[in-house]
Amino acid sequence: MSETDFHYQDKNSAIDYVVDVASNMQFYPPIDWLVGSSLPSRFSPDIIEAVLNELTPQNVRIFWVSTKFDGHTDSTEPWYGTAYSVEKITSSTIEQWMEKAPDGNLHLPVPNMFVPTDLSIKTVSNKMNFPVLLRKSPYSRLWYKPDTLFSMPKGYIIIDFSCPQSRSSPESIVLTSIFIQLLMDYLNEYAYYAEIAGLGYWISSHYNGFQVTMTGYNHKIRVLLEKVIDKITNFKVEPDRFFVIKELFTKQYQNFKFQQPYEQALYYCSLILREHAWSWKDELEVLPNLEVDDLVKFYPLLLSRTFLECYIAGNIDSKEAISMIQHIEDTFYKGAQPLSRALFVSEHPSSRIIKLEESTNYFYAAEGLNTSDENSALVHYIQTHPDEYIKNVKRQLFVLIAKQPAFDQLRSVEQLGYITSLSRTSDAGICGMQLIVQSSVKDPRYIELRFQAFLKMLESQLHDMSDDEFKRKVNALIDIKLEKFKNLSEETNYFWWEISGGTLRFDRIENEV
Repeated sequence: MSETDFHYQDKNSAIDYVVDVASNMQFYPPIDWLVGSSLPSRFSPDIIEAVLNELTPQNVRIFWVSTKFDGHTDSTEPWYGTAYSVEKITSSTIEQWMEKAPDGNLHLPVPNMFVPTDLSIKTVSNKMNFPVLLRKSPYSRLWYKPDTLFSMPKGYIIIDFSCPQSRSSPESIVLTSIFIQLLMDYLNEYAYYAEIAGLGYWISSHYNGFQVTMTGYNHKIRVLLEKVIDKITNFKVEPDRFFVIKELFTKQYQNFKFQQPYEQALYYCSLILREHAWSWKDELEVLPNLEVDDLVKFYPLLLSRTFLECYIAGNIDSKEAISMIQHIEDTFYKGAQPLSRALFVSEHPSSRIIKLEESTNYFYAAEGLNTSDENSALVHYIQTHPDEYIKNVKRQLFVLIAKQPAFDQLRSVEQLGYITSLSRTSDAGICGMQLIVQSSVKDPRYIELRFQAFLKMLESQLHDMSDDEFKRKVNALIDIKLEKFKNLSEETNYFWWEISGGTLRFDRIENEV
């Protein structure tokens, strides 16, 4: 697998590649600078056996970290004041371990079902540049894009589950999050084997449900997909793990107040713009009252009606892609007692944000929750227009021109805050831009006044800009847009953004250029 990973590694950015090679130069001879530790120099069973022979009870050292030892330690390390104790493992304990050997729980790993053995590149008869809608049913849509750029034996799969019940209340949001975390917990039995075999997967929540994503060598990617789907359809709540995850989420919600002020400001800005959303306080309030039985009852409700938005890309032929989605449909929607049913037309997701009236200013002030944090933050959001090519490039060009001057003026000259950025935004097909400044020296009202002053200064600079300078900015934006995708992941993220947002403008780059 090391050799396979080396020969089929994704192309990386130039700066990351240079850093990797420079790091290797510190540890390896010149002949191995490009290889580093990626390829074993030689197979040495004698050395492996010698190491294994040292793994004996007499050579073990155990670190045990637990709150159980609070108040029962006798030493303190000098740097961080961590309490600890050191005990010698007695000879009698070692003898007990040796008497019980061999233990059935200590064994060689089972054969890895995910290791690819077919790395051939599939022939693509139709060299399509954009995804196509390969299959559509009442239960799902399948978008498909074969690899025509990278010639890698890899695939990328996204299965987006739209579940109306996932956002119906603060309780449903929290229960959906716990469900997802428990799924990832249960899938740990495959995590190591998948990673070793060059496969990755994750399950994440989103506005309308949850999403299954996997990537890696295409030969066994379907095996992994079926394992994940099996865990979803045969989900059972393990009480002990439920309470561990519940405690984890409780701490995460409580730690919201310790986020940096600019992160909190971005969160509140998003919350205000969303058509229907619950705040973190609502979710934290319901969390203590949730029990195992609540998730047991919620699970079938969550999946009672779903729709699958699917994207399959890479070295996977169209018949195999269709077969994968058909398998998922058969698992969820078919049989005497199907786990799920198709959505009603009115239930299909339509992510929307609030329309801000033209020439109207809205202010939302929120008190910082962390009294020990001396920083405050401003998010100045400007909603500009629905998705449209001409207006898009004007906005992009404006941000490209204004970004560095904003940083220079507000951060370097006026020193308003270390965190200062101007960027484009796009939410539910609505475009905009936003300024973020976090400051420990000025309050948000003052920063807002200085940003307005900067905009007036920038307006004057734009009027005075020469045609040649303007043309250079235009060409710079074109160069950015024409930069090719470096790997399948970049291409997938680009096209999935169009699919998940409902814009479906796969030829956006060509039109905007």
